[in-house]
Amino acid sequence: MLDGRLWRRLGGAWSLMAMATLAVPSLAEQSETPKRGGILEFAVDSEPANYDCHANISFAFLHPIAPHYSTLLKFDAQTYPEIKGDLAESWTVSADKRVYTFKLRPNVFFHDGSKMTSADVKASYERIVQPPPGVTSARQVNYASISAIDVPDAGTVVFHLKWPDASMLANFASPWNCIYSAAKLQEDPNFPAKHILGTGPFAFVEHIPGSAWRGKRWDKYFQPGKPYLDGYKADFITGPAAIASFKKGQIQAQFRSFTPSERDDLVATLGNKVTVDESPWLIDLLVVFNTKQPPFGDARVRRALSLAIDRWRAADELSGTSFLKFVGGLLRPGFAMATPESELTALPGFSHDIESSRREAKRLLAEAGVTELRFQLTNRDIAMPYQPAADYIIAAWHEIGVEVTQDKLDTKKWQSSLETGKFTVALDFGGDYFDDPTLQLTKYVSRDLSPVNFANSTNRLLDSLYIGQAVTQNASQRVRIVREFERNALTEATTVPFMWWNRIIVTSTDLKGWYLTPSHYLEQDLTDVWLAPSK
Repeated sequence: MLDGRLWRRLGGAWSLMAMATLAVPSLAEQSETPKRGGILEFAVDSEPANYDCHANISFAFLHPIAPHYSTLLKFDAQTYPEIKGDLAESWTVSADKRVYTFKLRPNVFFHDGSKMTSADVKASYERIVQPPPGVTSARQVNYASISAIDVPDAGTVVFHLKWPDASMLANFASPWNCIYSAAKLQEDPNFPAKHILGTGPFAFVEHIPGSAWRGKRWDKYFQPGKPYLDGYKADFITGPAAIASFKKGQIQAQFRSFTPSERDDLVATLGNKVTVDESPWLIDLLVVFNTKQPPFGDARVRRALSLAIDRWRAADELSGTSFLKFVGGLLRPGFAMATPESELTALPGFSHDIESSRREAKRLLAEAGVTELRFQLTNRDIAMPYQPAADYIIAAWHEIGVEVTQDKLDTKKWQSSLETGKFTVALDFGGDYFDDPTLQLTKYVSRDLSPVNFANSTNRLLDSLYIGQAVTQNASQRVRIVREFERNALTEATTVPFMWWNRIIVTSTDLKGWYLTPSHYLEQDLTDVWLAPSK
């Protein structure tokens, strides 16, 4: 058995190897012929706050809702991180990387029978790039380079960029960029928040609040013969209830992650009836300080609280019982652009010498004139990994004389609390569908440019560095800019990483055509999934 410290040293290298192999299907599965029919039932830990792809940030949205929608491009889970067309049949990129031209598939229909055209793609992306009043575009900053969108004909969309964007093709493959009906958006820009109308493989059947979500096969789907499933059902259950349902054969999967103990329990009970896959997870838990709430407008106070957390010990203590496993900065450990441990330990909050860090934390609080600090931590009521993380962090703050209570909220209230700034300090998460700084750094860009900066902070240096890395085509130069961004962000400490996660997926062996990736946002449209019940 390898101890925790050695696991950490090997984690980065293993992560890179896993990225290259995790989506490769077995020879047996490659030879199987997909079968049509059946209802896939799976668990989702919580319900979506609303139905708008462009506004949401949680897996609880994508897992039940993604099967209803199409995107321009998407990642190919079997060959991740390769990209393939979804609504786009083909595309070209100009030599200066400032013009992207997409040819759309013919005969694509919305679930109300209306035909999808380039006008719908244009309207959807304009809503993302420049959301109208009252509409939230959670990833608006990722598309700041888009200057204009042309539709020369019903089957062609042309995007013009202000500058070359190193992440642009991946941005067009975002699972969040659902294509909506231009006609419906014209009637009501907030139509998608309360209604489901897409062109995806499954049409909407019902949402039973507190219980389940159902979809059925869309017979006019643009990929002939797909989807294979008759439909799907997402059950809003978690923890022991999900485990019990799995053991009874009521669900075939839970696509977020199981804990190590839950994995072991299922394998012990079900044996060869289940398949287990693991991957370093493109997601981390964050501590967010509301800079509009005193005393957290003072960087010394924020930095002190980050310094008090022993992340390296947390990796040892929490990795065996939770998703939390890897110590890292703003980018996923093991990713080529992530800061290596030798450099990371020199940044505030990441030293191996926790006693020295906590002495510095106490000094900073005293210098800031903050004594007997008391506040409430806003947390999510999803037990794993939010609760063990909160318990660990609160205990760490107690070590420097700071006393904290918790307010646990359901997903809808928690998200609203962060978006409206009605919190003092909160747990949040970072990460998205693809390893790339343009995606992962949006939480740190100034709030007036990035609505997911829940710290409500403004830092024009970070803004300029963010744009700088996005437009830089030279890989080594881009890394240098990202390192400078990270140093500044961790020193200002408006939002700080706690731990990066490990993804553990257990599925029934009846489930076919689904492939593990490092992101729980990908591979959720269920287009290629099928069931082969064991005899």
